[in-house]
Amino acid sequence: MSEQELSLSEQEEIRREKLQQLRELGVNPYPYSFEATHTSKQILEHEDKLIRDEDNPNTDTVVIAGRVMTKRVMGKAAFFNLQDSEGTIQVYIRRDDVATEELGNDNYNKVFKKLVDIGDFVGIKGFVFKTRTEETTVHAEEFHFLSKTIRPIPTPKEEKTKDGETIIHDAFTDKEQRYRMRYVDLIVNPEVRKTFQQRTKMVQMMRNIMNEKGYLEVETPILQPIYGGAAAKPFVTHHNALDMDLYLRIANELYLKRLIVGGYDGVYEFSKDFRNEGLSRFHNPEFTQVELYVAYKDYNWMMEFTENMLEQVALELHGSTKVQVGENEIDFKTPWPRIPLFEAIEQETGKDLYGKDLDELRAIAKELHVEIDESFGAGKIIDEIFGEFVEGKLVQPTFIIDYPIEMSPLTKKHRSKEGLVERFEAICNGKEIANAYTELNDPIDQRERLEMQAKLRADGDDEAMAIDEDFIRALEYGMPPTAGIGIGIDRLAMIMTNSDSIRDVLFFPQMKSE
Repeated sequence: MSEQELSLSEQEEIRREKLQQLRELGVNPYPYSFEATHTSKQILEHEDKLIRDEDNPNTDTVVIAGRVMTKRVMGKAAFFNLQDSEGTIQVYIRRDDVATEELGNDNYNKVFKKLVDIGDFVGIKGFVFKTRTEETTVHAEEFHFLSKTIRPIPTPKEEKTKDGETIIHDAFTDKEQRYRMRYVDLIVNPEVRKTFQQRTKMVQMMRNIMNEKGYLEVETPILQPIYGGAAAKPFVTHHNALDMDLYLRIANELYLKRLIVGGYDGVYEFSKDFRNEGLSRFHNPEFTQVELYVAYKDYNWMMEFTENMLEQVALELHGSTKVQVGENEIDFKTPWPRIPLFEAIEQETGKDLYGKDLDELRAIAKELHVEIDESFGAGKIIDEIFGEFVEGKLVQPTFIIDYPIEMSPLTKKHRSKEGLVERFEAICNGKEIANAYTELNDPIDQRERLEMQAKLRADGDDEAMAIDEDFIRALEYGMPPTAGIGIGIDRLAMIMTNSDSIRDVLFFPQMKSE
């Protein structure tokens, strides 16, 4: 006996015995295909045309397929709930109606009654009717076995107390189990499927808006010889044939800007990016963002585009600009507030950081009890103070604008404010959901900025950017004035689906080994 067989539970052993019995009866427990004509949702939405009764004796036959989720056997007949990708519908099955030439009544007695378990896939052909309790039901005229489940599915059980309250036992609610076994989570918690359907709808809406503007959806390399476009630690891999290290991209910005150099007026990409950092409620090492770059525009135009797009997304998903997120009602109605970074920090701390040198910023951070590292430059200290005192308080969608040049090495200098750049972050529900610039297109200035980053790296900042000589060369061929933005799809999905953790909007979040 194998190790696996020794570790089987009683229920798993019983199901394997049933699997063998099916084969002995000549029933293939894993057939190759089955053609359905309807889903549960289609039947329920069009029941007025499908229900067979005295007034409509010749309605269409329906063919459905899905999992058995409940089973109530009453001798020669039974009811069960069948769950497919769109919902659940009740099925009525009777011994004399589903007899087959091969098995006769045993198709019901030996197969359905004795060998079908909760979680098994079956196919049903029959007609639609209403039960005495007015529940829309499919009356089975044919029953087909489609897949045997050899591991029991968690099935919540309800118990009524003396006070009339409902207590649910054995629900599949353990967060870690749900993330690890998303396939089970999707089976037994239908609201989870809705979350991911809403996420997909959100992405499709954003894609449609950009396509209507005439922007081109593109693909850029995930494996990059030099990583750039953000301040983050990369994942490193090695290409054997080329005998060189490569990096999983931390952003796709520098490649998309190369395409603007090449002559496109607008390009965007929904990209998987990778950052070798910690995990949290808002961070996963593999995440999705959309980056958009539009020629001849600046960050003012991009603010209007962003707030208009996300207002449309909220309206499409919720029928309103208002979205409930936990205890907060967030309103995406335009226009959103625009607050300069230093003004926002001063409002919360009483400290004016504008124009302060590195030593002064370190002293202020110490006074405010903000932990900083000796390797931190001015930009990183300001960012830590902002994160500690301001970011979490910005619940309604807000644009924080005009960042110090030290924080933004790829951004054009502010046209009127010394030492600042034309950058904004969109903050919502206490977290950044987007980052955007008037893009730096002066190749000489860009080289100087990246050389400053190289110095920070040499001083110990392992998130500082590397110098990408090919990117600078591309800028030397000329890039028009350009606005660019990156929007975090996972964080935006958290807000739009009222999800508490980034893991709730990722099918398969990164987890520690079991």
